[in-house]
Amino acid sequence: MRHKHGGRKLQRTSAHRRALLRNLASSLIKHEQITTTTPKARELRPYIEKLITLGKRGGLSNRRLADARLLDDAQLVKLFDVLATRYADRNGGYTRIIKAGIRASDAAPIAIIELVDRDVSAKGQDSGPVLTEEEYAD
Repeated sequence: MRHKHGGRKLQRTSAHRRALLRNLASSLIKHEQITTTTPKARELRPYIEKLITLGKRGGLSNRRLADARLLDDAQLVKLFDVLATRYADRNGGYTRIIKAGIRASDAAPIAIIELVDRDVSAKGQDSGPVLTEEEYAD
């Protein structure tokens, strides 16, 4: 019997699945909106909401728990400083999933997962400057 063994396997090993969720969570905290497949977004939702709840509670032990699940120091600071204060009055429901059609190449269902009350300027913040041909040649 598989009681209480929920969750999608996503055609990955357990270590690959754990790394996938860790990377998706880090990207969602950084950009506050990402596009992925619908099953991945549905698996990411409880993962990220539990991380935000740890951030809201604060304290050293919760910071260590979040660090073990996230493994990204810059996003850990944002989680505990920015997001924890933003969602201090909200009791859960920190994310929203918006269906965005199907992917043309393999017909996978696509969804946008975003943080509620997100900072619009956070999206795409790490995209660097566009290089010219001379700079690219150097």
